[in-house]
Amino acid sequence: MTSGYWGLRALASRRAVALTLAVLALYASSVAQVLAHNVTEGDAGYIQEIWGVHITSFIYLGAKHMVTGYDHILFLLGVVFFLYRMKDVAIYVSIFAIGHSVTMLAGVWFGWGINAYIIDAIIGLSVVYKALDNLGVYQRWFGFQPNTKAATLIFGLFHGTGLATKILEYEIAEDGLLANLLAFNVGVEVGQLLALFVILIVMGYWRRSPKFMTQATYANIIMVLLGVLLTYQQIAGFIAST
Repeated sequence: MTSGYWGLRALASRRAVALTLAVLALYASSVAQVLAHNVTEGDAGYIQEIWGVHITSFIYLGAKHMVTGYDHILFLLGVVFFLYRMKDVAIYVSIFAIGHSVTMLAGVWFGWGINAYIIDAIIGLSVVYKALDNLGVYQRWFGFQPNTKAATLIFGLFHGTGLATKILEYEIAEDGLLANLLAFNVGVEVGQLLALFVILIVMGYWRRSPKFMTQATYANIIMVLLGVLLTYQQIAGFIAST
């Protein structure tokens, strides 16, 4: 009975590892095909055509953006990768949400925009930064540990700016703008909680594997490469557009 229990746990851990690596591989194959913070043509057309307050619709659009936003998911994965206590997870996710919300709402409301290629390149670097932090690179190479909470807040501000920049391109109607933006932000946070729920379940099983630390190293190296690829893609796009 005992051996059967541990066998099931080992199988669950292996499946969690396989699922995580498969998701990272999927991101690797898709990152070269789509842009970060992209809004589908259907959603863009809807945003441009509607007028007035549409709470439910914007909650849906916000949640959809977060769940399908691979840059957000990769950074969120990096943030919680080695957080074992729910208290710590809640603190860091809240910090990221505050940063993301402030610049997204303020950016659209006041019309602040940054070149989409530049801001998305910075977001790609946020993934690189966090994965290198998880690998302990800063301590080994430079002998210091950056403030992880401050970094999470700063990069959260950049992630929100990236979203605001994309939304501004579609010129949301001023009628009902504040209510729709708040609804969109609620949707983003709902989507973030859904993504976090899945991540924590997978991580919970994965961490039970005796090979977790070795596999975690490989996973974070993959995240570094994905972040570099995303950054390169955006810089190349910026150069081509000038």
